[in-house]
Amino acid sequence: MNIKLALVISEFNKEITDLMERSAIARLEEIRLDNYKIVKVPGALELPIIAKKLAKTGTYDAIILLGAVIRGETDHYDYVCSQISYGSQKIALEEMVPIIFGVLTCDTEEQALDRIGGSQGNKPKEMVDIALYMGNLMKEIGSNG
Repeated sequence: MNIKLALVISEFNKEITDLMERSAIARLEEIRLDNYKIVKVPGALELPIIAKKLAKTGTYDAIILLGAVIRGETDHYDYVCSQISYGSQKIALEEMVPIIFGVLTCDTEEQALDRIGGSQGNKPKEMVDIALYMGNLMKEIGSNG
């Protein structure tokens, strides 16, 4: 498979994001894709800037953002989630590189864990599959288009 991926992983809510990383890597190993780079950032708000830096290199066919934002008792959750989402889409459109939004936005840690191989599926695995699909699609239709 001639696809190169980058995974940018937030270390905030580390117990959850470590599981996300292991799940994504397990999927990459399952499909025998070893052409990827992992970059860790302190928190979810730092995901877009590193995604932008990676996208600008022209090296990656898709970039997966993995993180977990758990609702607290303040409005901080809403601001963080909207900024990450906005930043991700903006980078994808400006750089013409798929930015795969694998940031769990949940009310509780239990909900997040349910989305990493629990009752709500395996989002990191799905994000790898989406990245491969989009990376291949972008190559098929041309990088200028």
